[in-house]
Amino acid sequence: MRKANGKPADVKQTVRCAIYTRKSTEEGLQQEFNSLDAQRESGEAYIAAQKHEGWVCLPDRYDDGGFTGGNMDRPAVQRLMKDIEAGKIDCVVVYKVDRLSRSLLDFARMMETFEKHHISFVSVTQQFNTSHSMGRLTLNILLSFAQFEREIISERTRDKIAAARRKGKFAGGKPVLGYDLLSSPTGARLVVNDDEAARVRAIFELYLKYEALLPTVAELDRRGWTGKVWQTKDGRRVGGRRFDKSTLFKLLTNVVYLGKVSHHGEVYPGEHAAIVNEEIWQRVQTILQRNRRTGGALVRNKHGALLKGLLRCTPCQCSMGHSYTVQGTKRYRYYVCLNAQKRGWHTCPTKSVPAGEIERFVVEQIKAIGKDPAVLAETLRQARSQGQRSLAELQAQERGLQRELSRHSADLRRLASAQKSNEKTGELATIQDRIRAAEQRTTEIREQIVALSREMVDEREVEAALSAFDPVWDTLSPREQARIIHLLVERVDYDGTPGAGTVSVTFRPNGIKTLAQQCEEIAA
Repeated sequence: MRKANGKPADVKQTVRCAIYTRKSTEEGLQQEFNSLDAQRESGEAYIAAQKHEGWVCLPDRYDDGGFTGGNMDRPAVQRLMKDIEAGKIDCVVVYKVDRLSRSLLDFARMMETFEKHHISFVSVTQQFNTSHSMGRLTLNILLSFAQFEREIISERTRDKIAAARRKGKFAGGKPVLGYDLLSSPTGARLVVNDDEAARVRAIFELYLKYEALLPTVAELDRRGWTGKVWQTKDGRRVGGRRFDKSTLFKLLTNVVYLGKVSHHGEVYPGEHAAIVNEEIWQRVQTILQRNRRTGGALVRNKHGALLKGLLRCTPCQCSMGHSYTVQGTKRYRYYVCLNAQKRGWHTCPTKSVPAGEIERFVVEQIKAIGKDPAVLAETLRQARSQGQRSLAELQAQERGLQRELSRHSADLRRLASAQKSNEKTGELATIQDRIRAAEQRTTEIREQIVALSREMVDEREVEAALSAFDPVWDTLSPREQARIIHLLVERVDYDGTPGAGTVSVTFRPNGIKTLAQQCEEIAA
């Protein structure tokens, strides 16, 4: 018989024992006597019981607190393996096998290293001998169950996070700018930080102003604005990094600012309040999507395409893209129906239209509105009509939510009066979650109704906006002209059918009010 170091058993040999301990989470590690200390104490007691065999406990501690056993990315286990290869250790002692590893593959690799360097392996609570085949089989069975347990825990954790997201709850992660984390017995939740929320809304407005990430980042740097700063449980202040394109894009696309949560591509109503209204959110997403496709070409407006992204072919009900041809030293711009491009010119009666002509026509129509009382009245009527339609849609949603709340309340009363109410606990919790989500959505809609009512234009605002439009138009750069058109106009429909040739301009519901403010800034 031979010992772990390969020398005869009759020679009294000192067996240097290293105790390895691990805990998956950091919870409780700050206590004076924690789980790692308990594991080490058990290991020391076992080694002391083998003192007659020459076992001694090494003073070095190999403790991994807050590390999973599913991989080898652990500082203490890496140090342990290096000391084994350096010949400093004869035996590794653990409280349980799964403390060393929960991965069958990782454990097999470690056992190869142990056998190569004649290292004994001992589990205090699981008696087995790795020197014979039955012991190795027992060890592999124990490790297989450890790996199975780890995978089951992972699945349960993922399911719990998914269920929390579906209910609109905060399921962990770093705090975001605009909200603070409030701990409660039922779990952490997001509460609005008023100062940060105002900053978030300002960032969205800045992006709408510049319509590009880099200029917005430059302005945020100029103002000294940074990301969220928060304090960890151990008192460390983290965060506060300067914005870059990536972090700004994440902020602008985070649905949490709409009062919602997302999980695996699905969006659910959240428990927290929104700090950005739906209309501004949608405008920002539209610009981001457009710049993603074109690389920001519309923002640079290299070829002066004022109606790019706005012009649509009425017969084909599709967009008309901007293009150009070069003959000699001249460039001829035009808009072409995308359906005609894809399916052939014979499929579309509109086909194409010279860009300069239709752009001048749209601009002249906008200028003419303020000069013709009849056209001004019709524009005002259309703007109000669009606002009224949006208002009616929101009010219809509110009435539907009120009916839904009435049904949920009735179900709640019915379950509460049931004789075996203890069996209905799960159903009661589900209904209460639905009531909370419906109430949250009702509050959002009411806020949108109030905001939309304030944005309804009157004749004075229309006259002010359009009278300011004419004198400043020719002083603007092509980029500014395109921005003003996109600010004011929602879409332009063109029917190029022979004998028709009609153009219809649809204004944004709050575009005229915003245009008045923009023109005042430009004139100033």
